[in-house]
Amino acid sequence: MRNYKVIISFAAGILVMLILFFGLKSCLNLGGKTEKSDYYILTNQISKMNKMVVMEQDISSMQKTKMGYEVFGKEVSNNSIITYTQTNAQVSYDLNKMKIEVDSINKKLVITELPDAEIRITPSVEIQSLDDSFFNRISEKDIKNVTQKAKETAIQSVNQNQLRTEGRKQLLENLNNIFVLAKALDYTIEDETGKLGVLGL
Repeated sequence: MRNYKVIISFAAGILVMLILFFGLKSCLNLGGKTEKSDYYILTNQISKMNKMVVMEQDISSMQKTKMGYEVFGKEVSNNSIITYTQTNAQVSYDLNKMKIEVDSINKKLVITELPDAEIRITPSVEIQSLDDSFFNRISEKDIKNVTQKAKETAIQSVNQNQLRTEGRKQLLENLNNIFVLAKALDYTIEDETGKLGVLGL
């Protein structure tokens, strides 16, 4: 009888220990893998770009490049690569660099400094066709050279002087829209930079 009470007491003690163990485990997540990450923002800078894109031009072109070997002046093997190039050209002005003086007595807005036009040309080249041969394989170097030349040709095909001229005209139209309130108040707009030429405001 005494041994039976000892066994019951022992079993009860183990049961209490198990209850405590699983209770603590559920609270403390014992035995489970935990992961904690600390995230710190070091810098968070937002820059406002006050640029006016006045003109955009898109050009598409194709180029076929032939490569071969000659023996005694005769071509014995050749292959070709056809590329398709899309080129985007933009004319923009950084209006942060524009300076204006206000003459309230004579009702004038005088442009004293105007930024130069910024031209950005971005060509994108795709391989349309590869005419490879067994004896004259096209290498990665060949492809790289062809695509690079296609980009250079695309950039050269853009008439930058014409873009600047057309961009200046468009800038005038945009500035007219910007200064519409000043004109409504009978202010005149004067350009002292000479960059707008005979267009006037």
